Parts: sequence; C-alpha cells; structure tokens
Amino acid sequence: MRICRYITSDTSTPRYGLVESDQVVDLGDAPIDLGSLELSGRRGASVPLADVGLCAPVEVPNFLAIGLNYRAHVAEGGRADPETPVVFNKQISCIVGPHDPIHVPAASPDVVDYEGELGIVIGRPCRHVPASRAMEVIAGYVVVNDVSVRDWQRATPTMTMGKSWDTHGPIGPWMVTPDEIDDPMNLRIVTTVDGEVRQDGNTSQMIFGIAELIEHLSTAFTLLPGTVIATGTPEGVGIYREPPAMLQPGQTVTITIDGIGSISNPVIAEPNPECRIG
Repeated sequence: MRICRYITSDTSTPRYGLVESDQVVDLGDAPIDLGSLELSGRRGASVPLADVGLCAPVEVPNFLAIGLNYRAHVAEGGRADPETPVVFNKQISCIVGPHDPIHVPAASPDVVDYEGELGIVIGRPCRHVPASRAMEVIAGYVVVNDVSVRDWQRATPTMTMGKSWDTHGPIGPWMVTPDEIDDPMNLRIVTTVDGEVRQDGNTSQMIFGIAELIEHLSTAFTLLPGTVIATGTPEGVGIYREPPAMLQPGQTVTITIDGIGSISNPVIAEPNPECRIG
C-alpha cells in the first residue's frame, strides 16, 4: 500500500489517502493505526492524484537521523568509518511535504546542502528490539531530504541546529508499506539538482543496516509510532564537490528511491525573515 496525507482546493486540513495508480482513495481525517494499517470501512471517494496537494505522509512525533552511514560519503569528507551509529535529531518543525519549497535562510545563504535518504517509519511502540525482529516494527518507507545548513551543523557536535531549520525536512511522497519492497537494503537512491545527477547510491552501501539501527536506537529509548528515521546519505553532497555546489534559490532538488517514488522541492530564499511571535 501507499499511504499519503493530502489536501485539496476544498480543504486545508490534511486527510489520509490510499494512492492507487493515478487516484487517491480518501481514508478520512482520523489518524491511521500504523501498527495494523487496518483500512476496512475507511475507503471513500477517489480523487485524481494530480488534483491534490501532498503533505508529509504521516504525523511524526520524532524525527531521528543517522550521519556518516555510507562509506563513500564518509571518505569524501576525509573521515574514518564510525564504530557506532552517529545519531542526531531533526526537529519536527522542519518537516514539509514532498513538493513544498526549501528555504535558503537569510542567516546562512551560502551553505545549504541536500542529502537524499531512505526514511523508515516506525509502526508500533517498541523497546529493546533485536535486529532479528526489527522488521516487525516498520510501518513503511519514505523518501527524505535531510537538508543541512553546513556552518550551523559544524558549529555544534549534536548537529541538530544545522539540521532543523524550517522546511529542511521534506518527506514523501507517500509511505510505502513493507510488502511492496522486496529488499529495503537494496534500493537505488538518486539525487538531482535541476536534472544534474549529484548522488547515485544504493542502500546496500550502508555501514549500519536498517535492522542494526533499530536495535541500536531502541536499546536506549522507546520508538513511537510515526517516528521517522533517516538512515544516512550516499556520497555526492554539495559541500564536498569540487568546487562546492550548494543549493541556491531558483533550483529544484529531486530525490528518487526505487520502489518508493520521488520528492521534488523548489529552492527559494527564506520569505519574511523577521521576528514573528504568536
């Protein structure tokens, strides 16, 4: 199944939908139980996929990410492979839909970067999950762009400040359930900027695989339904290209993962960068 959240010209409140070919079957506005994905009795009218605006496909309570998880990406930065997963948080306020604009912040306009990644969506509350059972807790998979403001990222060891700017967490285009993915550890990831291929990798190149990551994270804390784990990016990020090729207003960055789909986000200058309270 392909589960989405969407809006139409008639409503600004996101509704859940089931994507079937070029149609979206309405599933109502009530949250979906990601543990069971039971949809009986929820199917409503269909609308053309082309007529809806896609939102992030799940409501996300926590947004976790893994750094330095592809050897070629580690090498392009001149580092040694990590001995344990490099974990950081992205604030959920950074999450936007698969076609929403990415803002280049006025405070740091020259070092905004892309990172195409496979995202795991947790379906059931879980703790102390061994790798052998990790796949049981996955509700589905999404495409993630772990947009990064490199100077802010490098200014603090946690990296969170450079990874959490508003609009810097595009997710989508929908959540694909595990039954549609033959092997999540063998999916091609391609990132393009204005059609130019910048990243072309495969999840088989991860240092720490999906099951290892779930085991590692759930050792420390409970993973909640809807939690998204971005599993790392292949080589080819803008900061390590020669010369560096950072995102600029007017560009479009597209990330495609086999079996899931594509997210494509225009890049714009941050609008109205002034104090806003309330």
